[in-house]
Amino acid sequence: MSIARRISLYAMSGLYILAGFNHLWNPEFYVRIIPPGLPEPELLNVVSGLIEITLGVYLLEPRTRVLAAWGIVALLIAVFPANLYVAVENVNMETGEPGGGAGALNWVRIALQFPLWYWAWTHTRPLPGEDPRSG
Repeated sequence: MSIARRISLYAMSGLYILAGFNHLWNPEFYVRIIPPGLPEPELLNVVSGLIEITLGVYLLEPRTRVLAAWGIVALLIAVFPANLYVAVENVNMETGEPGGGAGALNWVRIALQFPLWYWAWTHTRPLPGEDPRSG
C-alpha cells in the first residue's frame, strides 16, 4: 500500500473514530440537529456514534476494510437528511431551533458530504496490485 493511501486510510479511520466518540461526549450537539419527527433522537445519536467508531476501527483491518468503507458510504447517506434539515431550515447549531442559524455555513455541511462520500468510496476496493489482506 502506498504511503499516500495509508495516510488517507488512517486519517479517515481517525476522523470517524473521533467523530463517533464526539457523539458520546457531546450528545446534545447531535440530538439538536436530528430532524423532528424521527423517533428516539438520543438513541439514534448513540447508535450512529457507535457505528462511526466501529467502522473507523474496521477500516484498519484489511479483511474488513472494504465492508467498512461501504458502511461509511451508507452512513453518510443515512445522515444526509439531518445535514439537509440543518441547511434548509437554517438550524441554529447551539439551540437546535430553525432559523437564525449560520446560513451559508450550514450549506457547507452539504457540500462536504460529496468529498466525504468519494473519500470513503476510494477505499471500497483495493488499488490494482494491492493485496487486500495486507495492511
